[in-house]
Amino acid sequence: MEARHYPGKTQPTPARALLLGAFFALGVAACGGPAVAVRKPPAARVPLPAKWVSLPPDDPASANEVLMRALSLVGTPYRFGGNTPDTGFDCSGLIGYVFRDVLSRTLPRTSGELARAGADIPPRQIATGDLLVFVDAGVVSHVGIYVGEGRFVHAPSTGGTVRLDRLDGPYWREHFSSARRLLRAPLSRS
Repeated sequence: MEARHYPGKTQPTPARALLLGAFFALGVAACGGPAVAVRKPPAARVPLPAKWVSLPPDDPASANEVLMRALSLVGTPYRFGGNTPDTGFDCSGLIGYVFRDVLSRTLPRTSGELARAGADIPPRQIATGDLLVFVDAGVVSHVGIYVGEGRFVHAPSTGGTVRLDRLDGPYWREHFSSARRLLRAPLSRS
């Protein structure tokens, strides 16, 4: 007789285990986009500040609009390829929707393309509204919107919802790659 820790629970068949593994792999890699991932050379972990200092964004009004819209979407279901509140969001779809909705600004669609948008920002200068880029095995795999105090909004993975997380959480700290400034101060008129 086979010893079981959970009586009455059937063991997964090899085919079912393979299928579950495939869905898990898809969920983990979903935000990277298979065709447009940007390869980065393996490097040492990017150091994050021990204490987050609140820096004013270049364009405070736009950053506040981005922040408020992103926070209003917390709880929206994750959906691979999704880019609206009605259908759900993947990570890059969330970013694109927020910027298009509040600023009428069209951004690249995939996380790999977003990782090249805007200007690179050192971690100590991250401000509200900046794009956060994460890598896995040297490939851009995820993006989120920085909201301040070391936190960001993102659409993490299959089965999840848009949520607020801490950048210094173990997974995010280990996979953080860069920050991109998509919001610039409006030009003054002379």
